[in-house]
Amino acid sequence: MPTLPASAPDVPRHVAIIMDGNGRWARRRGLPRTEGHRAGAQSVREIVRACGELGVQVLTLYSFSTENWGRPEEEVSALMGLLDEYLRTETGELVDQKVRLRGIGELARLPKVTQDLLAAAEYATRDNDGLELVLALSYGSRTELVQAVRAIAKEVADGTLSVDDIDESLVEGRLYTAGLPDPDLLIRTSGDLRISNFLLWQIAYAELYVTPVAWPEFRRDNLLEAFSSYNARQRRFGLVQEGARLGDPEDST
Repeated sequence: MPTLPASAPDVPRHVAIIMDGNGRWARRRGLPRTEGHRAGAQSVREIVRACGELGVQVLTLYSFSTENWGRPEEEVSALMGLLDEYLRTETGELVDQKVRLRGIGELARLPKVTQDLLAAAEYATRDNDGLELVLALSYGSRTELVQAVRAIAKEVADGTLSVDDIDESLVEGRLYTAGLPDPDLLIRTSGDLRISNFLLWQIAYAELYVTPVAWPEFRRDNLLEAFSSYNARQRRFGLVQEGARLGDPEDST
């Protein structure tokens, strides 16, 4: 299996993961979907630990989308219960690992107990200087963008902002992810080839990596495979490389 030294300079600075496949993993084993989510929680623990050890600066996990509220009430309740359990049992380890926790999304929609546990975990880890773990909870990128536009529109209406001052940097500062670098690598598990309303603005130039491995089976070796794929690519950011011609297929964005 591929290996990388902990200090490898080409480890992605910001890794974002769409953690997909819990339900399919459970179904193949004749288990309820909730057991797939529980198994997926172990992958969260291992990947957080691995990213911290490998020198990743930011890890963003798509933990619960705005669309997930439409799932059966029993499943939603189980997901919130697993999140609560994670926050109760893992905060101490996050502190020990120097991980700083941050939640993004429509957090006010979460149950009050979950909000309180998240706030307590964020406070407990606030001074940590290692990996920044971002949990996207009740998150939808279109909603994020709408809220950013509303905030900017209100400032213009109030006269505190000029339309001419609106640029990419200003928009980025109104997003949930303000202050974070954009993802370098977006990983999706379980094989589906779609973005699912996740970080639409932020992944403009992210490298995409899709694996058929379901999230409950995704471990450090799978993460290293994704990093090896990332390291083998030439990131162009829309630029034509020296010696290449405009219009060459390999140079398209």
